[in-house]
Amino acid sequence: MKNHGMTDVIYLVYLASPIGSIVSPFFLGMIADRFFPVQRVMGTMHILSGIFVFAAPLAGENSPPIFLTLMFLHMLCYMPTVGLATATAFHLVGDKEKEFPAIRVFGTLGWIAAGIVVSYLLHADTTPAPMYVAGAASLLMGVYSFTLPHIPPRGAGKNISVRDIIGLDVLKKFISKPFIVFIAGLLLISIPFASYFAYVPLFLQSAGIPDPAFKMTFGQMSEVIFLLSMPWFFKRFGIKWVLVMGLFAWALRYGLFSFAAPSGISWIMIAGILLHGACYDFVYVASQVYIDQNVAPQFRAQAQGFFVLVAYGVGQGLGTLVAGFIFNTVMEGNSANPAHWQTFWLIPFLFAVLVTVMFAIGFKDSAKMEVQS
Repeated sequence: MKNHGMTDVIYLVYLASPIGSIVSPFFLGMIADRFFPVQRVMGTMHILSGIFVFAAPLAGENSPPIFLTLMFLHMLCYMPTVGLATATAFHLVGDKEKEFPAIRVFGTLGWIAAGIVVSYLLHADTTPAPMYVAGAASLLMGVYSFTLPHIPPRGAGKNISVRDIIGLDVLKKFISKPFIVFIAGLLLISIPFASYFAYVPLFLQSAGIPDPAFKMTFGQMSEVIFLLSMPWFFKRFGIKWVLVMGLFAWALRYGLFSFAAPSGISWIMIAGILLHGACYDFVYVASQVYIDQNVAPQFRAQAQGFFVLVAYGVGQGLGTLVAGFIFNTVMEGNSANPAHWQTFWLIPFLFAVLVTVMFAIGFKDSAKMEVQS
């Protein structure tokens, strides 16, 4: 986008993902979960998302509105597949707690493979090639989805309730302070999260670091290690301090970026990227585990849906708007100025520090959340 004169609206294309995360529960609950087999919905959504992302650079190269519209349609079709893939895995495996983490790792490996192909092998960070690769892969995934085992709609014949879909009814049943503090911390830390994927590539480019997308896969590589080691961290420190470590990792990452910016210290920037495993797994994956352990079985699906709405939808949506505003204000049209980048990363650093301190003081996990029957 920067190389096609769309630097000022980069944040808008990243806003498509949070909007898709907000819309997805409605779509999955009101249509896919009641009328169509999971594999058919997933296949159709992947094919449509592939068409849109492939067409975006072709039709929107000289028109930001067309480019943004096609990318929005792509994410609107893609985001439901995240939940559908998880539902498929849970339906097919026996021991979910033991088998699902091993399956989840392959999603991270796929992310790493994508970064290696488009950045390290093709050196295509500033070209439309990544979107062509994504479009072709999505079409292939769409066709493959139709070959998956038949999974009938779980909610066939049930009345449609928007309140059930987004989890409003289940919120009334949470009466504990820990859950309120937990959700608040999750929402707040999701705001600075939005700065990472949208602006780290530009940050690395400004420091003269080649193949930024490939360098960012180092974070996914570290995620594999942290994901597989999470059971040990849970046993050794408990859920509260795992979450605190994850929040602290976000503050440390942005602190490293801010410190490295003036002199363009590449190894410190890479160190910040390597913290991605702790940042993501110790906050987002740990949050899903916390919900699963502390919510009654009949409310878990709704609670997980609410987690997606809060973290990936509202939190990252607000964060994307805030990050775009800060970037366009601080950079003053010059994204190559190291001093501007130091100020840019200093803001999410201070915010993450505040969230970490508030969460560490306010969150208590000594008792299970009470859920009214």
